[in-house]
Amino acid sequence: MPETPPRWDERQLESDRQRAIAQFRDERIGESLSTYLERFAHYRTAIERLLRTTGDLAGLAAQAPAVLADEDLAYATRYLAGPPVSTDDLRVLANARLTPASVRDDPDSARRAIETILRGLDSERFAWVAEGRAPSAEERRIAVVATAALIASQRVRTGRQTTAPRRQETLVKSRLAGAGFIEEPPRPIPNVFSAPEIGRFTGECVVGASRKADIVVRLWDGRVMPIECKVSNSEVNSIKRLTNDAGVKARVWIDDLGRNNVVPVAVLSGVFGLRHLMEAQERGLTLFWAHSLDQLLAFVSSTTE
Repeated sequence: MPETPPRWDERQLESDRQRAIAQFRDERIGESLSTYLERFAHYRTAIERLLRTTGDLAGLAAQAPAVLADEDLAYATRYLAGPPVSTDDLRVLANARLTPASVRDDPDSARRAIETILRGLDSERFAWVAEGRAPSAEERRIAVVATAALIASQRVRTGRQTTAPRRQETLVKSRLAGAGFIEEPPRPIPNVFSAPEIGRFTGECVVGASRKADIVVRLWDGRVMPIECKVSNSEVNSIKRLTNDAGVKARVWIDDLGRNNVVPVAVLSGVFGLRHLMEAQERGLTLFWAHSLDQLLAFVSSTTE
């Protein structure tokens, strides 16, 4: 009989949940501050350069192609508006192409983009532009600091959403490799016969008919183990990450590949609600924690025939 994946009782889940929350707090406070300060310094320099090269924004429209062809200046320019405008929105609102090559080749497109931003210019930070005058040194300093803080905060939030799961994936892959598994190039896995060879794994790919997994492992007993790496910053967010995403995928993979052929797994870090953890297990998802991957490796090892 294939080794049954572990199911944790409420006491064990609560213990691991609290440990993950404590680790999340420690990492978030220290990492976020250092990353924020780094981003703040970078974009403070960019904003100062933008003001200096455009005559405190008076010449921004005239220099639109040069500004938008510069990655840092283009990014900073979108934050002149209040609220900031996304690249996708700006592309639609200005009917403009915004790649560096496009803005050089099509100056009119670049000017439309800048004019769109200027129509939404934050009059609190850049009051002097609307009033047609030069800023005081203090006005310029405040505008630079406020804009750099706005950009840095957004960059930190965006970075959390992408780097934390990737870091977790890298850690899981490293531990699998240390346990003797070999990584293969990812490819669609519509059925068990398309899965990696026994003792191998792949990165992100579609498993079954339509749902992607972050990592797919072929266990020693031949079963397929799709792994989702989930990082949550709140119990509310854990509903999306665990219940509405990983939990749904688990049901689909079981239906597509067969209950005896697949072991859907989620590797968790951050903040998760106890009730959502219990529900995820009931729906067929096996849970492991990033802070105790030895448990994942112990299960993997137990599937050796």
